[in-house]
Amino acid sequence: MFDHVGIPGAGTQIPAGGVQPGEDLEHAVRREVAEETGLSDVSVINRIAVDHRPHPQTQHPRRTTYFHLDAGADTPDAWTHRVTGAGDDHGMEFACRFVALPLEKPLADKQDAWLDQISG
Repeated sequence: MFDHVGIPGAGTQIPAGGVQPGEDLEHAVRREVAEETGLSDVSVINRIAVDHRPHPQTQHPRRTTYFHLDAGADTPDAWTHRVTGAGDDHGMEFACRFVALPLEKPLADKQDAWLDQISG
């Protein structure tokens, strides 16, 4: 998960983003994680859910697919990363970290709704 450095109102989030035309979902999730956290060697364990809720600001229809990933044993518990890529968050700084489940506080935009689907 991560927090926007200097923007506390954004809430705590998990990496997320869009799928480019013709892009495979698993490639898209690995690309978004790399852009938003700097972690480039993650592997997909499984797809845990598909959520159909409207976008919180625009109310446009939105389909979000959640994945359970493995970042590897040598990944630090916490780090700061400046966002790469061409998205709206380009150049933002994120304070990233891993935390044990269950979470103490909910994530922004109900991103934690499917975390109970992750097992050991």
